[in-house]
Amino acid sequence: MGGIIDIQAKYLLYLPAGKTFFIISQRSAMPFIPIIIILISLCLAGCQAGDNQLKKAIVPVDVQIIRYHVDEYNKSLEEFTRRLYLKNPKYEKDLEARKTKIEGIFHTGILPDTGFNDLPSHKILEAAFAPDPAYKDRVYLLSLGLSKSIQEAYDIKKAIFFTSIQIPLEKLQGLYHNIAHANWRLKTYRDKQDALLFLTNEAGENGYINMGYEVIMTEILTRIKDDIFLRGGAPPKLFFYMSTLFLSILIL
Repeated sequence: MGGIIDIQAKYLLYLPAGKTFFIISQRSAMPFIPIIIILISLCLAGCQAGDNQLKKAIVPVDVQIIRYHVDEYNKSLEEFTRRLYLKNPKYEKDLEARKTKIEGIFHTGILPDTGFNDLPSHKILEAAFAPDPAYKDRVYLLSLGLSKSIQEAYDIKKAIFFTSIQIPLEKLQGLYHNIAHANWRLKTYRDKQDALLFLTNEAGENGYINMGYEVIMTEILTRIKDDIFLRGGAPPKLFFYMSTLFLSILIL
């Protein structure tokens, strides 16, 4: 067993062929990340795809945590969407259409033609709470906007995700802001008749007082705060006012 071990190490490169490994610290790796990524890619390309060990050739602790969080965000938002439709069936009365929309947002990517699908997340979220949105299914718009927010902030499927420093800190901060703000609007925004746009905590015919939205949103926000801290940022302390807008997460 060879190599140099740094007690501050966070990245493990494991090559089964020679049973050797290297542990690279985040600080020492930063100037060489492009070279390291190329070498790893070439190594993996030359190895057998069926080897279970190769799937864990790179094991950065921070990446494992963030990937887990992204998976959990999607599961939580899917459950959030199902519950929101149950409490607000007026936005999509067709159960099959509702199911297709949920599958499209979180699994297949096949979405109805709404005119909003290609917009950035903050625009879709604004539409979900608009006085008179062009597309009437607010649950769909809210869920699509939240899901797209996660994709824009983490963007871990478009390239090799080697370290958490690949995620701009301002994206995570913008994500936290937008989800916290959506959570606030969800509970407070009303239509022209002064009725809440979304029913969340009122008693229904089945006797439930709430559908657990607050728990789901709190879990999501807590994970984002952890990722901000993991990325090296201070835990966010955000205050919201009636004039607060959704922020653009995309960095152009």
